[in-house]
Amino acid sequence: MQVYERIFEILKQKGMSQKELSEKTGISQSTISDWKNKKMNPSSDKIMVICDALEVSPYEILSDENKKRKEMGYIIIDKESKEYTIVDIYRSATSDGRNRLIGYAQAIKDKLS
Repeated sequence: MQVYERIFEILKQKGMSQKELSEKTGISQSTISDWKNKKMNPSSDKIMVICDALEVSPYEILSDENKKRKEMGYIIIDKESKEYTIVDIYRSATSDGRNRLIGYAQAIKDKLS
């Protein structure tokens, strides 16, 4: 899978439009459209700003390995993300605390479903 394909896959997963990506990155909508329509990858100087806007690591955009890791049951979490905060809390909790945290998370998930 090409870099531009992974970017559009992540956009779809996050429910984000090309326009929103443009607004968050300062990259013109026409440039973003060109990646898709002309099947071309963004220039290397745009990768970090795209990663910041999509809240993903460069590894997720640049490597097919991420898909393989997900298929194997692994994920990569940026230490600066909110997701990592949850993981860090879970890791530092007692067994009872971990069970409670899972219960809270499940209750929230059920309420949102």
